Amino acid sequence: MKKVIITTFAALMLFACQNEQSDSANADATVASRRGCATQEVLEAQLKADPSLAIRMNEIETFTTQHAGSNFTGRLVNGKIEIPVVVNVLYRTAAQNISDAQIQSQIDVLNKDFNALNSDYNNVPALFAGVKANIGITFVLDQVIRKSTTKTSWGTNDAMKKTAQGGIAPTSPTTKLNMWSCNIGGGILGYAQFPGGASSTDGVVIDSRYFGLSGAANAPFNLGRTATHEVGHWMNLRHIWGDATCGSDLVADTPTHNDANYGVPAYPHYSTCSGTPVEMTMNYMDYVDDAAMYMFSAGQKSRISAIFTTGGARAAFAQ
Repeated sequence: MKKVIITTFAALMLFACQNEQSDSANADATVASRRGCATQEVLEAQLKADPSLAIRMNEIETFTTQHAGSNFTGRLVNGKIEIPVVVNVLYRTAAQNISDAQIQSQIDVLNKDFNALNSDYNNVPALFAGVKANIGITFVLDQVIRKSTTKTSWGTNDAMKKTAQGGIAPTSPTTKLNMWSCNIGGGILGYAQFPGGASSTDGVVIDSRYFGLSGAANAPFNLGRTATHEVGHWMNLRHIWGDATCGSDLVADTPTHNDANYGVPAYPHYSTCSGTPVEMTMNYMDYVDDAAMYMFSAGQKSRISAIFTTGGARAAFAQ
């Protein structure tokens, strides 16, 4: 009788393990249909854990207001800030162990999008043509660090950035942009840390399925724009709707959006906020599909310039 019970228990355990593996495989195979960025949620958690962060961020905002539009100074390459990028790859499956070519494709996308060299830049409607901007920052791949893991998903609590939790600690985060490629889970494509946060967790996290030119199977987020969006946050840009109904993104030349936009909105898409302006849905800081976002604004460029100028939160990148 005992042998029968043990055999039955073993069979049930095997079935449960197979189901768990199947569920994990299905979770890994599921591709997000709507953009999900956890940057604001991560910020709120960080503010709760460290009240002094609010003080630092307020100081950064004051500095940004005073120095927005400043010219980049210090170490420049061909007249531009050149940012070294360290890519930390955490993988459980072969698909998550993204190739060097895919990683380089992401660097290439960032260089196009931040230098107005993207092929869809000229799709910006005439209404916004006067404020579309070339940010003028370049990126160069500095290092790729790979680590095998048994974790099915990493979540958004920065575990992937901590060696003690099985992740990879950032490399020289005050002078190098660290990016983590891993399976985040929960329908989240990526998230970033705003200037002012701890250097031990500084950088950008992108789900491996949306990192670089990831293939038709991962459409509509297969054009590398998740990283463009998240690096925008890392450079102190907010979501274009201000994470509130008719909120502010602290940029004067972006119209007030009533909420995030998804998919590929028909143009013109009117806001329900005061004045019913046409929304800048093609801005990288909205939530639209990769193929539907293709511009930064001059006001966003001004915000970015402030953090890299002397005294700015990321000035070390320009030294």
